[in-house]
Amino acid sequence: MRFSITGQDGNARTGILHLPHGDTVTPVFMPVGTNGTVKALTTGDLKEIGYSLILSNTYHLYLRPGEDVIEKAGGLHRFMNWDRSILTDSGGFQVFSLSALRKITSEGAMFQSHIDGSRHFLTPEKAVKIQAVLGSDIQMQLDYCSHWGASLKEAQEALDITTLWLERAKTTWEEAVSGGSYNGSLFSIVQGNFFPELRKKSAEICAASGTPGIAIGGLSVGEPAELFDETLAYTAEMLPLEKPRYVMGIGTPQYILNAIEYGIDMFDCVLLTREGRNGRVYTRDGPFALKKAENRTDFSPIDKECGCKVCKEYSRAYLRHLFKTKEILCSMLASYHNLYFINELVANCRNAIQEKRFLKYKREFLSRYTGSGV
Repeated sequence: MRFSITGQDGNARTGILHLPHGDTVTPVFMPVGTNGTVKALTTGDLKEIGYSLILSNTYHLYLRPGEDVIEKAGGLHRFMNWDRSILTDSGGFQVFSLSALRKITSEGAMFQSHIDGSRHFLTPEKAVKIQAVLGSDIQMQLDYCSHWGASLKEAQEALDITTLWLERAKTTWEEAVSGGSYNGSLFSIVQGNFFPELRKKSAEICAASGTPGIAIGGLSVGEPAELFDETLAYTAEMLPLEKPRYVMGIGTPQYILNAIEYGIDMFDCVLLTREGRNGRVYTRDGPFALKKAENRTDFSPIDKECGCKVCKEYSRAYLRHLFKTKEILCSMLASYHNLYFINELVANCRNAIQEKRFLKYKREFLSRYTGSGV
C-alpha cells in the first residue's frame, strides 16, 4: 500500500490510498459489510453510489461460513462479488464485547461463539492468517480494548498485551507478504484507554512499528461524547503525518466532520444502514423518522437537494407506507439513501479541503443540519 497526500487545510487533508484492488481517495467513509455484505444492498448498489472501499469482520466470517469456505471460493472478493478494496477488522472489538464469554491472556483471546457457544482461541498470528486467507487489502492487528472506566493498571495491562500482539502480528504479516501469498497491508492500533500518557506511549509504539497505516482504537466504548472528541483530537496529533489514520466506529456527520478536522483519513460505522433499516433517514436539515404521521401524505422526496435515485423516484409518503407495512424494500431504499448521503458529505469535505475552505464548509453544514443557525 502507498499513501499520498494531495491537499491540506489546517490538519484536514486529502489523499489517495493505492491498494491492490484500486485507488481510494481520502477522507473516506467505509460502509460496514460485517458478514461479507452491506445489509440490504448489493455490491452493484455500492459501486453505483461511488464506494471503492468497504469493511468486513474477521470474527464473524471466521465463525460463519469459516475461512475454509472463503478460501475455496478464491477469497472474500470473489465470494461476495466485490472487485474493489476490503478492509477487515481483526475481531478484537467483537471479542471485547463478549466480556462474559471470553478470557484474554498474553497468548491470545479464548472466547465462546455467540452463535453456538463453541470455544475458540484467537491469537495475533491466527488473526493475520485468517485475514490473509480472506485477501483483505487492509487488515488490522488483534488488539485488546479496555473498557470505559478502566483503572490505570487495567489500561496499562491491555496496552502491554496489545503491544506484544502487534510485534507478533507484524512478524506473521511480513512472512505472508514475503512468501508471495498475500499483498495486503497491516495497520497497528493505538490503545491506552483515556489516559493521555498511555495514548502517547501507544502512538509512539505504533509509529515505530512501521506498519503501513495506524488506527485509533479504544473509543466508542461508553465514554461521554466530549471525552471521545478530546481523546481523538490529541491522539491524532501524535501520529505520523505520512501514514493514513483510521478511527473505527464513527458515522454521524458531527463525528465525521470533527475527525476530518483533526486529520483522520478513514472511518466506518454500521449506523447509516442500521438506521435505514429502522426507518430513520438523513437530510441536510437533519435526520428524521419515516414513520411519523406527517409523512403520510408528503409526496416530496427525503431530501429535495439529494441526487440519489431514491430521492428522484420515491416520496416520503411511499417510504412511510413501506416502513409501516414492514416491506423489505424500505430497508433497501433507506439504506441506499443514507450511504449516498454520507458519501456525498465526505466528497464535499474533500472538495472543501482542496479549496482551503473546510472549516467554513463544516460550520455551514452543521448550522443547517442541527438547526442551530450558528
